[in-house]
Amino acid sequence: MSVDHYENFPVASILCPKRLRPAVASLYWFARTADDLADEGDATPEQRLIDLAAYRADLTCVLAGGPPSNRWHGLFEALAKHSFLSHHLYELLDAFEKDVQSTAAGYRYQTKDELLAYCKLSANPVGRLMLDLYGVTDDESKAQSDAICTALQLINFWQDVSVDVPRGRYYVLPEHADSLQAACDWARQLMLSGSPLCKRLGGRFGFELRLVVQGGMRILEKIEAQGFDTSTQRPNITKWDAPRIFYRALFMFR
Repeated sequence: MSVDHYENFPVASILCPKRLRPAVASLYWFARTADDLADEGDATPEQRLIDLAAYRADLTCVLAGGPPSNRWHGLFEALAKHSFLSHHLYELLDAFEKDVQSTAAGYRYQTKDELLAYCKLSANPVGRLMLDLYGVTDDESKAQSDAICTALQLINFWQDVSVDVPRGRYYVLPEHADSLQAACDWARQLMLSGSPLCKRLGGRFGFELRLVVQGGMRILEKIEAQGFDTSTQRPNITKWDAPRIFYRALFMFR
């Protein structure tokens, strides 16, 4: 996973078991395409919602055992080869549609509960889907996964202020408008509350999750180095950060 180009989950890295890489790649393809429909190009909000509705219809058709339309045939053909928890796929589409509608209305999130409700749709389902692929089903792991995914989504919001605001997206709460310090503390606490999942999972999956967590924490450090102001400059992860992230991941619980 790159926190520089933010994704909600690792994209079939070498740490992912070979048997699971096609499933992870198809999940990424599904989410990335839906995100592009919601956010890329110069389509009107109305057209974006029409496209997302067509995308949803193809998903419903494939999950029912039918053929998708020709528009995304390869994507849904790949997705249909794996048994994903369908309600989490629909939650992701709900989030993308909500983004289009909120952006069109110039909506500004007002409370933490509102942001958490959005993250429950936009980020947490991906962690749940990854856990299911690995056969992890206990409630504690799910709760810790949710904490990590929500933290990553919030960090992405604070990281991308200079990108989101020109696009009409406003995720910074009124209480954090003057400084992101409290917002970053909130995200850090969530991340730390979920991080024991890395140790519980163990193995390559657990280590990949360590890298994800440490990547998010590194972005928080870079936001702090900018005086908790990302309104004009987006902090990025670079190749020079990789050794630090790897070292921290390696000794995370020692």
